[in-house]
Amino acid sequence: MAGGGKISPRQKMINLMYLVFIAMIAMNVSKDVLSAFGNFEKKFVEVNTLATETNNRLLADLKQKSEEKPEEFAFVANKAEQLSAVSDDFFNYLESLKRDLLSDGNYEIESDTGELNYESMDKTDLLDEKWFTGDRLTVAGEEVFARLKNYKADIQGIIGYDTVNNQASDAKYIKALEVFDRRFDLTDQVNSQSGKSLHWLDYNFKGFPAIASYAKMSAIQNDVKVTETNLYNLFIGNTLDEAITLKNYNAIVLADKSAFFAGEQFQGRVVLGKYANVTPKSLTLEGQPYDLSDAIDSTGAAMVSFNVGNVGEHTFEGVFTFLEDGKDLDIPFEANYVVVPRPNSASVSADKMNVVYRGLENPMTIAFPGVPDNNTVASAPGMRKIGNGKYVLNPTTGSDVTVNVTATLDDGSKVNDKRVFRIKNIPSPIGKVAGKKGTVALNKRDVSTSKILADFGDFVYDLETSVYSFEVTVSGKSPIRVTGNRLNTEAQNAINSAPRNSIVVIDNIRVRAKGVSVQIPEAAPITVKLTN
Repeated sequence: MAGGGKISPRQKMINLMYLVFIAMIAMNVSKDVLSAFGNFEKKFVEVNTLATETNNRLLADLKQKSEEKPEEFAFVANKAEQLSAVSDDFFNYLESLKRDLLSDGNYEIESDTGELNYESMDKTDLLDEKWFTGDRLTVAGEEVFARLKNYKADIQGIIGYDTVNNQASDAKYIKALEVFDRRFDLTDQVNSQSGKSLHWLDYNFKGFPAIASYAKMSAIQNDVKVTETNLYNLFIGNTLDEAITLKNYNAIVLADKSAFFAGEQFQGRVVLGKYANVTPKSLTLEGQPYDLSDAIDSTGAAMVSFNVGNVGEHTFEGVFTFLEDGKDLDIPFEANYVVVPRPNSASVSADKMNVVYRGLENPMTIAFPGVPDNNTVASAPGMRKIGNGKYVLNPTTGSDVTVNVTATLDDGSKVNDKRVFRIKNIPSPIGKVAGKKGTVALNKRDVSTSKILADFGDFVYDLETSVYSFEVTVSGKSPIRVTGNRLNTEAQNAINSAPRNSIVVIDNIRVRAKGVSVQIPEAAPITVKLTN
């Protein structure tokens, strides 16, 4: 049931057991083979006993560590206790199946050897009748398989299983979960001789002598113990690595100053560091004691504030003082910052062009550099706010519109700015028939069956249009008014009766567009020369 990598002694033993399976011929199994299974069973019992002792020590070690250093070990110790409970429950359930098998076969431990008589455990019908009915499982068989699946799900839950990506939620447990999934692969198996796909329980237990099934159950118990051992070691190993691995360090960028002017080169350092959640004894800033009563955050950082100087570059320094080994430990620091002038102009731009269009919701982005959005107010006729710094402007009358912006600075003072935008009308759309525009040559069928459409060509807005009426004029005949976007019967008959090379004009094309609140000009006409 295990797989991958270098073959361990335990895996060699399991592989050998499967080779013995192949040597069995129907129900005529030699006593030597049955004894061999018995020997496998004894080995598994011995290994499981040792594994139990090892697991108990590992669990006790984790519990002790969680009491000594709860911030480091409490979480994994809790996982370990869950793992122990689930493993013990399933191990004991398997033990009950083994006892039932012995009871059903009237197998007893012999008084002279203190062991089962393995050579007598050749019955194959004990589990066959109890767990299987034809190609299906009995209620008892379904219960056994359900317990296997529940055990697997419980272990995945303890590790933390991402059902979307079918892997451990925590990256450090991904490999362990992959190994566990292979060890308890409960999918249907293919019989190498018949090529038939068999249920996992059928493949592993149906038709085998009692001692083989008994040993198989002990092997599964061993898989449970091995899983438990591996995960305990993983919990402890990860916790120890937590204290020394570089993965717990952050890459910190230390700029030479906290602001740079346009055209300057950025200068700074990138270092590895850790945030120590240690409360300092005191902080001195620019030679003066700093009140730490409300300044320390959850990472141990001190939040400082002070009035900055005039415009230009400045340096400030101080000393962090900690208590270590009963003595004061001073850690000096120094940093640069740059003071820039207060903002006095707003940044206002139309997202589509330098003009706005009448009847459309023109999107705009409005911001004052260095001022939060909640302290910035923009206004204009037909303007409304739709998001953080995002507005729409729908102008109606006039040839231009003024956008006024007011920002409230940190000190409560206000600055104002404005921008003027030209207002343009929506351009005329272009009529189309059979995907063509302007003057085209088409056959009668294409003209009479195609929709009459209209669009705005390369207009900056992608408007969703619909034609709701138009006129069709065939050479020598009166115009025919059509409602909708397809030729009516009258217009189709006029085209079909027209001689070849007749000219058909489709004009007065009236259009609607989604999101447009003004009348759209009629679309440019289409001139068609009939080719048949």
